[in-house]
Amino acid sequence: MTAVPPARISHPETGEVADPRVEALVNEVIGRVADKWTMLILEVLAEHGETRFTRVGELVGGISQKMLTQTLRQMERDGLVVRTVHPVIPPKVEYRLTDLGFTLAEAFCGVWTWAEKNIDRIEAARAAFDARKG
Repeated sequence: MTAVPPARISHPETGEVADPRVEALVNEVIGRVADKWTMLILEVLAEHGETRFTRVGELVGGISQKMLTQTLRQMERDGLVVRTVHPVIPPKVEYRLTDLGFTLAEAFCGVWTWAEKNIDRIEAARAAFDARKG
């Protein structure tokens, strides 16, 4: 049996097959955006500006220190946040969004706007579905 190659993504404006590097990046970003911790950290840093590590964790709520560390490291690697270590005792570590991080946060605002506009319709659809299945 021959394996079927995965479908290629087309450019949304031109319809041409996307550059494989761009396609890979889009898939990675979608995965990151789908990660609730990244989105919540983006929201916290967009709202509060440069924030200490422990305060980010408090403001996100429900995130373990390990997951907070992992998520912030990945966000730093992707260029979404800048980590600043202040040479004091005890160490003071702060994070802030980069311009790139702000643009992702702005793009995510569109999802919030969509959710606000459509919450009643979604809740009605869910209730109708649950009534049919219940």
